[in-house]
Amino acid sequence: MTQVQEGSFLTLHYRMSGPQGQVIIDTFEDKPATLSVGAGELSPAIEAKLIGLNEGEHVVIELEAGEAFGERQPQMVQWVARSLLNQLGDPSEQYATGDVVQFPTPDGLGSYAGSVQEVREDGAVLFDFNHPLAGQAVKFEVQLIGVL
Repeated sequence: MTQVQEGSFLTLHYRMSGPQGQVIIDTFEDKPATLSVGAGELSPAIEAKLIGLNEGEHVVIELEAGEAFGERQPQMVQWVARSLLNQLGDPSEQYATGDVVQFPTPDGLGSYAGSVQEVREDGAVLFDFNHPLAGQAVKFEVQLIGVL
């Protein structure tokens, strides 16, 4: 039987839930996901728990608060001036609390997301760049369909 190891390509169903049981993502009712272990598609803590599992296994992994996506970092909550938002995107964009906005990385090769926490009258927006599950316990259910 094939075991998951660093660099394995996986076909799997998974369900990730937050601390109150709220489902964040669930592939069990849709087509399975495919990913490569070590490519950063899952958090390193979750990937570490997959290492050594066998093809065909169906397990539930419980991660302690902060283990899956790190602790919340207060410095990752930042005000962004409207002028910068206009430079990075559509100047007519309207932001509302709860919106998730994608930003380009400084090198322009990737992106990262921030969730809107507050919008001031001058147009500045308070973003939280922490992962939504940072500092929280996470349950990760996985059914390994294939391991290459």
